[in-house]
Amino acid sequence: MAIKLLQDVACEGKIVVIRQDLNVPMKEGVITNDKRIRAALPGVRMALEKGAAGVVLLSHLGRPVEGEFDAKFSLAPVAAHVASLLGRPVRLAATPEEARPAPGEVVLLENVRFFKGEKKNDPALAARFAALGDIYVMDAFGAAHRAHASTEGAVRQAGVACAGPLMAAELEAFGKVLHAPARPLAAIIGGSKVSSKLGLLENLVDKVDSLIVGGGIANTFLAASGVNVGASLYEPELVEDAKKIMAKAAAQGKNLPLPVDVVTAAALEPGQKATTRTVSDVPADEMILDIGPKTVALYEE
Repeated sequence: MAIKLLQDVACEGKIVVIRQDLNVPMKEGVITNDKRIRAALPGVRMALEKGAAGVVLLSHLGRPVEGEFDAKFSLAPVAAHVASLLGRPVRLAATPEEARPAPGEVVLLENVRFFKGEKKNDPALAARFAALGDIYVMDAFGAAHRAHASTEGAVRQAGVACAGPLMAAELEAFGKVLHAPARPLAAIIGGSKVSSKLGLLENLVDKVDSLIVGGGIANTFLAASGVNVGASLYEPELVEDAKKIMAKAAAQGKNLPLPVDVVTAAALEPGQKATTRTVSDVPADEMILDIGPKTVALYEE
């Protein structure tokens, strides 16, 4: 089935709503890496260049308690940064009803997880999001695996829905990898949780020659292999699922390498002493925070 693209949709005089992934890392209200914001800008610029009467941006940020405002997870710093990169004002709206843009205006709605029902894909909330404009654009590839009100529900309820340029580019890349990949094919999957990527990991084992896991996911796999991961971020309840994925890879002759050395510290904070250790020597009171040089060499192979 062909996917409708923003570049092919008539936007002149229409209000364009774009669900983006502006979930950037912040420390004390300051953005520490704006890569996701810069990746999202082409969609905003495309809508404006195509004559949109106004643009409304949606995104989540972090993991606040759903339905409750929390200043720590406010998108205010993001609105200011988007404005600086676009070279035009970006207004932050507290509610969907306040997000109706004036002619030519760009508006960023507050963190969608401040609204009860976002993560449960509540149809009423999805309808509020879809009603923000005439065209609903899904351009948040990083959040596309979640069926939330702003990522899936609103798309279904919108009169016109399409994919933005970032989503289109990612889907095209995925299509090449999944349907006609060059071999050998390796996939690298990072992130904090196995739970949010369990299905993806299971499917990738069938399609790739090598599967490298990183971040908190790697810690769960290390625990599944019998390594004591100390105070590291991992999901003990998913150790058995990780074992099944490892067994599946082994049965198919696939390569699923795990770290052989790691960098540990007492906490992920400035000033902490970092030590490189073999994975068998992780102290009970320290966290695995990175891979070591021997693992880098292993993965480079």
